[in-house]
Amino acid sequence: MSAPAKADGERKANKRGAARLAAVQALYQMDVAAKGLNEIFAEFESHWMGQEVDGSQYRPAEAAFFRDIVGGVVREQRELDPMIDAALAGGWPLKRIEALMRALLRAGVYELKHRADVPMRVVISEYVDVAHAFLDKDETGMVNAVLDQLGRRLRADEADAPRGKAP
Repeated sequence: MSAPAKADGERKANKRGAARLAAVQALYQMDVAAKGLNEIFAEFESHWMGQEVDGSQYRPAEAAFFRDIVGGVVREQRELDPMIDAALAGGWPLKRIEALMRALLRAGVYELKHRADVPMRVVISEYVDVAHAFLDKDETGMVNAVLDQLGRRLRADEADAPRGKAP
């Protein structure tokens, strides 16, 4: 009886991971191509998520989760960016960081701040995994460090809890 529940949980996790990847890609496109939110939603939901594009198969993604991350980042960007700036090394404000890195950090910090239903360590791990797909080791380490620092600040009770024990 527990096997189907685990399989469903794994499918949900995979769909959320795919949604995170799509959200980072969508935020990147919005940043570099100045595409609007509704255009991005339509494009990704009809042409990317769960589709084959240029010979690459994209996994099915949880569309509501994708929309929450992308829409939330757009809505909360004025609050998120100063938080990320404060966590970055001196002299490297967010506006000087490459667009893909900005998208990763904004999505991760949005989830840390606004998705308390997702454990902090899961958020950080998932975005580090996304970073591995696009960035080199040093940049991936920076994603980990910034998200960990902000996660500890935003979710101090959860960060201080022993591993495996939610507050």
